[in-house]
Parts: sequence; C-alpha cells; structure tokens
Amino acid sequence: MRLFIHALGASAGGGLTYLRNMLPELAGRRDVSVTVLAGEAADGLIPPADNIKILVGSTQGRGVLSRFWWEQKEIPKLIRQAGADVLLSAGNFAVWNSPVPQILLSRNSLYLSPDFSLDLRHRGEYRMWADTKLKGLIARQSILRAQLTLAPSDAFARELRSWTGHEVAVLHHGFGRDHFVRDATPLPPEIQERLAQAEQGTRLLFVSHYNYYRNFETLLRAVALLKQSRRSAGIRLFLTCELAPGKNPGSYRTDKAQALLQELQIEECVVQLGAIPYQQLHHLYRACDVYVSPAYTETFAHPLLEAMACGLPIVASDLPVHREITNGAALFFERNSPSELAARVAQLLDSPTLRSDLREQGLRRAENFSWKDHADGLLSMATRLLQETSR
Repeated sequence: MRLFIHALGASAGGGLTYLRNMLPELAGRRDVSVTVLAGEAADGLIPPADNIKILVGSTQGRGVLSRFWWEQKEIPKLIRQAGADVLLSAGNFAVWNSPVPQILLSRNSLYLSPDFSLDLRHRGEYRMWADTKLKGLIARQSILRAQLTLAPSDAFARELRSWTGHEVAVLHHGFGRDHFVRDATPLPPEIQERLAQAEQGTRLLFVSHYNYYRNFETLLRAVALLKQSRRSAGIRLFLTCELAPGKNPGSYRTDKAQALLQELQIEECVVQLGAIPYQQLHHLYRACDVYVSPAYTETFAHPLLEAMACGLPIVASDLPVHREITNGAALFFERNSPSELAARVAQLLDSPTLRSDLREQGLRRAENFSWKDHADGLLSMATRLLQETSR
C-alpha cells in the first residue's frame, strides 16, 4: 500500500507527538510506502527510512481560507505524483477533492467546545473566536466528506457524532514507554539545579505550552490556595513554558497569566522552565511528585500517559476523556474549581498509600497503549477502505 500523510498542520503539541511516534512504526514495513507532507516544525523529527519520503511544505503567513484553498489546489497534485492509494489527513481538515480514498484524523475539540468559545469572548479574543468558528465549519464539512473519520478517544468520537450526525470510528493514539524513556541524556544543569532547589518540598508538574484551553489560570489559583494552606509543604509548580511576553509560541497571549502570578503573589512558587526537549521529558516527570492537568477540553492528552508511565500520580480535570485515558488512575476535580484542584492535591500529599496505589494503577494503564497497535489498526482500516472503494 502507498500511503500519503497530509500533516501540514502538525506545528506543536499533539500533532508533533503523533508524527514523532507514529512514523517510526511505519518505517521499514515491507507492506507500505509512505509519503509525508509536513511543515517545517516537523522537519528533522521524522527518522530516515527507505519506505518513507518527506515533503516539507509551509502555509506560514496564510489565513484560514488562503491556507484551505492552497491545500485543496496543491495537495491533490502531490497525491497523484506520489502514486498514493490512500490519503491520511492528520490535521482535522480533509482534502475535499482527494483523488484517492481518504481517512481523516479529527483531533481538535476547540471547534466544538462551548467553554473555549466563551473563554475567547471573555478575553476579548474576537478575531481568534471568528477564526475558530470558521475552522469549525471546515472541520465539520471535512468529516462529512472523508470516507472514514477517526477520533483518538471514545469520548471525543461521541462529541463528533453528536456534532455532525456522522459515524466516527475510534483508534486510540499509542504510547511506547521504552521508546519514551530510552534517551539517557540528562536535563541541562540549570534545569537540574532548579529542580534540586525544590527537593525538600512538593513538586507539581504541568507539561504544556501556554494556551487558553489548558486552563492555566485555574491551576495558578490552586497553587495560591496550596501556598496558604500548606506553608510547610514548599509547593512548587514546574511549567514547560514561559509566561513572559514573546516567549510562548503561537497566538495565545500570556499577559493574563503573568499578571495573575503577581496578583496572587506566587511568583516564587511557579518555576517556568521553558520548553524541554521531548526526549528528555521523562527525566522531568521522574523528578516531580504530582502531575496536574487542568484542561477544560481535550481529545486524548498524551502527557497523562507519559506521567503514568513515569510513575507520577495524577490530578486531572473531570473530563470524560481524562477518565477514559487514565481508566480511573487519577484524582479528578471540577474543571473550573481551583479549590477542588487544591483539595485533590492535598489529598494526595496526605496519603502515601493513595499515591502508591495511583502510581501502580498508572504504570499498568500506560502499558495498554501501543503505537504498533495504532499503526496496525490504521493500515487495516486503510486496506479495508481501499477494498470497499475499488469494488
């Protein structure tokens, strides 16, 4: 089979994680050849392989409609040139006039999240609100036009079915603990020093670049409550981003979160590490005590698997997808309640038995996810789709 992967939208976060882990599973397979159209952010992340060809494209500087029309015009030409049998559109938007059967991977819940829409309006982000609505229209039509749409979780598949009235299949993203922890390169000395300074206290961790739906402000308010109620615990929250202006990729403004640090007087409690290389993240997880995930919408949440695989107990917002991915190996709180988040963290800190139980449950749960299983499932679906459309 000749598979064409349209991944121009993989610029950060889950999109890059998908390519970084999925493509090594396809590399070297004799039953498939792959052409990948990826953006500049993904260039260099994809390992060389005889059966994988990389095309680097760019839609930088284009608006939503300009990018959409460019993709509709140019990608069919590239598909034909590659002689592809099946197209995998890995970034929410389908190629509406694909010359071959198409599988769409839909993995962005922002287009249908009322919380995100309300959040943008409260922040005065009206242009982003309009862009999100426009992207949502394209994403919804994409589901209707693709021959097969995949969601990375049952929870998100249910949302998509309700949103579109269209059937959506489920194929969990994978995870490979051995691959994730294999790099022995230590964290940079300055990062190690900042972790060591909090060694006698409690180290909370949140792995994410700054964006609105990850709900940083609720987390910061919870840290302020923990600082007040547990002065002896030495609470420190480690972030893999920086909140200073100009330090965060993308168009999300950090000024509100930065001001909140000062307003709550928790600047010394929040350690902004900046971006950590993916291959070194496992060292950071293992150096911390509790993983927190306050997002108000998600489709899969890879960091939960990473945290579980590294033995970290988790406190997560009470979303169906968080319960699905952890299978209950976490404590949950109402997504917009700093007091509940602080209470769940305190509950963990007060119970070594609970921490140990969640750690063991998480380690077992992480073993249930495999990129090989994901790749096998994808190729099986592609083969079946090709057979059905060639009748």
